[in-house]
Amino acid sequence: MDEGRNAWESKDIQWHPAFVSAMNLELLENQKDLVFEREYNLNTKPLEIDLLIIKKEKEVSIQNEIGHFFRKYNVLEYKAPGDRLNVDSYYKAVAYGCLYKAYGETVDERKADDVTISLIRDERPKGLLKFFSDAGADICNVRQGIYYLSGAKILFPTQVIVIRELAEENHAYLRLLTKKPRKRDVSRFLELYQNLSGQAQLEYASSILDVFTHANRKWMEIWKGEDEMVPALMELMEPELQEAKREGKREGRKEGIEEGMVKGIEKGIYGAVDILQSLGLSRAEIKEAVMKRFSLTEKETEKFL
Repeated sequence: MDEGRNAWESKDIQWHPAFVSAMNLELLENQKDLVFEREYNLNTKPLEIDLLIIKKEKEVSIQNEIGHFFRKYNVLEYKAPGDRLNVDSYYKAVAYGCLYKAYGETVDERKADDVTISLIRDERPKGLLKFFSDAGADICNVRQGIYYLSGAKILFPTQVIVIRELAEENHAYLRLLTKKPRKRDVSRFLELYQNLSGQAQLEYASSILDVFTHANRKWMEIWKGEDEMVPALMELMEPELQEAKREGKREGRKEGIEEGMVKGIEKGIYGAVDILQSLGLSRAEIKEAVMKRFSLTEKETEKFL
């Protein structure tokens, strides 16, 4: 009963787009070297790879430790919290790898040795790892939360990624894709958010945060009462506020500097209110946070709520 409900909740929450966003941020250092193909369509609609990552140059070294494993063509199969990652999940990913290899424009254009499989889940798939252990496969825990599989049963080089076991300092984006969050992971995510730049990076982070907050309402209810949490969430908006100010300056060249700046700041405030609302804060809590962060009066704040 609980398992069925968990599966339904996982489907209701958009975990897969958030996973793609997290992988984009995880591999940010090599962004120019990679092509991300989300829900890559192999043939008909049901045959979709969750995420296909192609290295433009096979020899490029990927900085992120998940990407150390990558070759030219990399099939990623992601399971949301509550969904099973079992032996059939593995063979489905292998089938995707086989079909992708076979669908090159010419015979053997895509070499089998250039294909890898990555299986990603929040919790360790004990049944899957036991299956391969019993079958005589070699399972090597090369890094925290990263297991390499090899042996006669393994058609393509395969790694299993256990998100909850990944090193906190290296995988803040993926570690937020959970229903069993730790406050320090949220703090680390907020810290990294401050260093993101550009619309795409901010949208990736917002996608992750949106899924996290929808999946963890009860935790947000607990944490939002702590003194440091709301200020930290307000800090989350600083990059958008600064971008809004820059946009205001650009608009100011056309409409007058003062008017443009006002529009830019207002855009930043509306963005902050949207995030705080998504986190489940009450109107009174949002009003207090906005008044303090932007030095507004109660009357001035009302227009943004």
